[in-house]
Amino acid sequence: MRRPGYDIDIETVLRACARHGVAIEINAHPWRLDLDWRWHQTALDFGCMLSINPDAHSIGELDHMHWGVEMARKGGVPADRVLNAMSLPQLMRYLSAGGKRFLAASFARLEVCIYASPDA
Repeated sequence: MRRPGYDIDIETVLRACARHGVAIEINAHPWRLDLDWRWHQTALDFGCMLSINPDAHSIGELDHMHWGVEMARKGGVPADRVLNAMSLPQLMRYLSAGGKRFLAASFARLEVCIYASPDA
């Protein structure tokens, strides 16, 4: 909320994320709050999974998580479409079904964190 977002075609990005099994980050930092809640339904309609990230740079900033949960609720995201709301067995099944890859895209800075098995 302190700087404007990047001027990108979010719908195209969401479609690509859905096509490639990329989980979309809801950045819970109160100065960011990306992905804008108005895009949550579009992400869900395309088949995206979401993940809520506090964007913490210190222990105290872990408390930002509640802002992400509020934005997910405002955007109508059900808990079963949020990776970090899954139990460990559910998450392991999800990751196994997706070729053991988990990619999280951050619209805040267009950072992409890639976690992949060595054989992926």
